[in-house]
Amino acid sequence: MKPRDDATEVTAAGIARLAGVGRAAVSNWRRRHGDFPRPVGGTETSPSFALADVERWLRAQGKLVEVPLRERVWQQLAGHPAGPVTALLHAGCALLLLRDRPPAWLAVSAVSDERMAQLLPDRLDEVVATRLGARGERAVHIPGATELLPSVPLLRGVAELAAELGAKQTYEFLLGRHTDANPRQYTLTPTGPAALMAELAVSGAPAHTVLDPACGTGALLRAVPPRPGRHLYGQDSAPELAALTALRLALHSDATVRTMAADTLRADAYAHRRADAVLCHPPFNERNWGHDELAYDTRWEYGFPARAESELAWVQHALARLVDGGTAVLLMPPAAASRRSGRRIRADLLRRGALRAVIALPAGAAPPYNLPLHVWVLRRPGPATPPAPELLLVEAAGILAADGRDKQLWPAVQDTVLDAWRSFDRHGTAEERPGLARSVPVLELLDDEVDLAPARRLPPPAPGGGATELTTVREDLGEALRRAADLTPPLTACPEPADTPHQPSTTVGELARAGALTLHTGTGAGGPGVPVLTDHDVLNGGAPSGSPHEGAPDETVVRTEPGDVVVPVFGGGAAARVIDEATAGAALGRGLTLLRPDPAALDPWFVAGFLRGTAGHRRASSYASTSARLDVRRLRLPRLPLAGQRGYSERFRELAAFEDALRLAGRLGEQLVRGMHDGLTEGTLPPR
Repeated sequence: MKPRDDATEVTAAGIARLAGVGRAAVSNWRRRHGDFPRPVGGTETSPSFALADVERWLRAQGKLVEVPLRERVWQQLAGHPAGPVTALLHAGCALLLLRDRPPAWLAVSAVSDERMAQLLPDRLDEVVATRLGARGERAVHIPGATELLPSVPLLRGVAELAAELGAKQTYEFLLGRHTDANPRQYTLTPTGPAALMAELAVSGAPAHTVLDPACGTGALLRAVPPRPGRHLYGQDSAPELAALTALRLALHSDATVRTMAADTLRADAYAHRRADAVLCHPPFNERNWGHDELAYDTRWEYGFPARAESELAWVQHALARLVDGGTAVLLMPPAAASRRSGRRIRADLLRRGALRAVIALPAGAAPPYNLPLHVWVLRRPGPATPPAPELLLVEAAGILAADGRDKQLWPAVQDTVLDAWRSFDRHGTAEERPGLARSVPVLELLDDEVDLAPARRLPPPAPGGGATELTTVREDLGEALRRAADLTPPLTACPEPADTPHQPSTTVGELARAGALTLHTGTGAGGPGVPVLTDHDVLNGGAPSGSPHEGAPDETVVRTEPGDVVVPVFGGGAAARVIDEATAGAALGRGLTLLRPDPAALDPWFVAGFLRGTAGHRRASSYASTSARLDVRRLRLPRLPLAGQRGYSERFRELAAFEDALRLAGRLGEQLVRGMHDGLTEGTLPPR
């Protein structure tokens, strides 16, 4: 039976993305047009529609010229009858065949859909067995012809997209889009912490074999630099994650990849294997990790973990899977460094020299984002290896953006941590850096608490509360306040509402259709070294501070230009920013919409000023249970000629300059207050 294209379903939100409109517009179309496609699934409150029927209707109505290939493939995957995870697995297998054996793919794709579904299983099994191991040794299941038949249109689209982007980037794009759409289903390790952990684990050592016993979507193993002869092993209790990781890694490099699906602590698939390096982002605060049935397990060399210390069970599992001298790097909750229930295990890890470093990351580095997570670096002691006399403690939470915002600069974090670690690893000790790093004698740590939290063991940073430094800050604050006072905009008398003439207006969508401006949606993609402008930067007036997302194709990169207007679409706040020369060239981050006005028709300051009106934002926002999304196309502006926009533009510029001055004064005020508190408490300032 031939698979129907309309087996792929799309929600109202997906229709809105296809047509570039808000969800309210889709609801209006359903009410006003009797020929709008009928729901084929979903629920009464959240119906789904056949993608092919929706495309035909949109095209017939002139609301859709052509669906971008990227969007079409994503909608096919998201609306797959068997679910997006199954679709991702089928797509990954097909991309692996396309990447490693192009002639075989061409042969099976040059036939009918039914015949293609019959031929694919054997071809996929051949390439998957070569890269991921024989059946029984891998997590990837090869679907049969019946299971593959509904996926054939998707696989053809995926191959077409891979011809543009490459197989690896296509899979990264689809996997990233899926995890972004389902954030609560996955515990992800962001690119920055993953790269830092991988570098800590494999720098300075061959590390031919790397294991992740809680691999999730494979972010940690993917961060391991590719090199000839490297073997990557992963395990996860969720079969679909173990399979996704295998396909992701196989498409990323030519390393030998093996993954298995099983509960690692209860059913270790690699019990007889020893790795050169172990990377792990274990689940936190698990009570049901196997405490009762694993009481006599041989992995507990450093003590039997308490029921509430699941993370220390993962630490000992990682050490048990290392060769002598091998390195393990784990992402840990901060409580694991100080909970009383784990102090005996921490003490034994120190006495035997297994724990080498505890690194506190800035809050927001990885989920859960409200905690400043720790990275533990461990090394399995050899029989003749004397215990290490010192432990490296690093506090990276103070490495923040220059303007004091809570936005860590990952290159600075990574460079600082690696510099401290490499020096310590080479010499067994490290130069003390107040407030940042210290090499602490183990004997000093072996007290009643065995508290390894870096912030509690490091000397305070060089005082910022000294009289000389604070005098400068105070003078700068005074100048900033005077400037803010000078820039305070004057108020002019306003006419009574009844005397105000009605001003014709238009919407951003109408201006876009007329060619007066163009709209672009941020993807977060950017080339190496290209900063990303985030919604946080727009709201706080800061410089671009984001890092580019991986997996997005080059053509999705949106670069800012002078005169662009950038608007955040989430959060419900009224904000808009005009790009200047200093901000130009940055990549546009996710959650942002960029408007590029035609200078012959629109003044950017006029546009930005009216887009910040709170009444317009209320009318253009769609409210959900936890957030509001702004439909930028519905925002309204007065319909004025360019000459009539100039007066508004000048006033909006004045308001922006005043706002910048207030921000600077606020930051300096916070710095002065914090410095005086530190100076008084640390004794560098007298009380009077």
